[in-house]
Amino acid sequence: MHFKLIVSLLLFFVFGSLPAQNSTASPQVLTFLIDAPQLQTSKKIWVYLPKNYDENSKKFPVIYMHDAQNLFDASTSYVGEWNVDETLDSISAQVIVVGIEHGGDKRMEEFTPFKHPKHGGGKADYYLDFIVNTLKPYVDQNYRTKTSASNTALFGSSLGGLVSFYGALKYPKVFGKVGCFSPAFWFNRKEIFELMESTSTLKTKVFFLCGDNEGDDDMVRDLNEIELQVNSKRCTCKKLNKKVIVKGGQHNEKLWREGFKNAYLWLF
Repeated sequence: MHFKLIVSLLLFFVFGSLPAQNSTASPQVLTFLIDAPQLQTSKKIWVYLPKNYDENSKKFPVIYMHDAQNLFDASTSYVGEWNVDETLDSISAQVIVVGIEHGGDKRMEEFTPFKHPKHGGGKADYYLDFIVNTLKPYVDQNYRTKTSASNTALFGSSLGGLVSFYGALKYPKVFGKVGCFSPAFWFNRKEIFELMESTSTLKTKVFFLCGDNEGDDDMVRDLNEIELQVNSKRCTCKKLNKKVIVKGGQHNEKLWREGFKNAYLWLF
């Protein structure tokens, strides 16, 4: 799985910004640029608004998602999009989705909490600081959002799943819900497990998903171990986490696209 992930990362860097076809994004998907001083760059942000957003004055919960290039638009994805907008439109979902474009060759650095002895990385604290202290205040000021942790989710796959879970541990008062798809815990396994052991309580609602054919046994094993640690921090009767292991599921957009609807419905 580790080799497949590295190859996947390289494809992100090479093909992530190349148009594959005409845009497939829904009309209510908007984009803007915002300075990210924590990362010494600017970020392109994609925003999905519910179809009825302009028809009333109500406020909406918000999902922050990584790898925005692959969420809404086939023309910016390199191996197929998640169809987040079409999926939410089909169920008349009352939620705002904020997609953050990955940083190309900086993606691994941004999404990994601790430096790996072979692969480097380890700058997720800066990336999360950008989301929490720059992006979220901007979104809350410019869109009608419900700002509490119970109405704010962090959602991603692979390294995006890793940084989402880490974000919940680091900012429990900001992110009350997490979509953790095929999380690359292997990258910082020791550090994440140690962090879990030192965490006294965990109130975040977490949806775990992976396939049993993602490359080797690490994915399922790590997910089971993390789930055990999560359950040790709270009573399982509260039903604050759910784990789905898809038979035959592989480490790709197809798995994550097909799992997104159920994850959203369970989390919200």
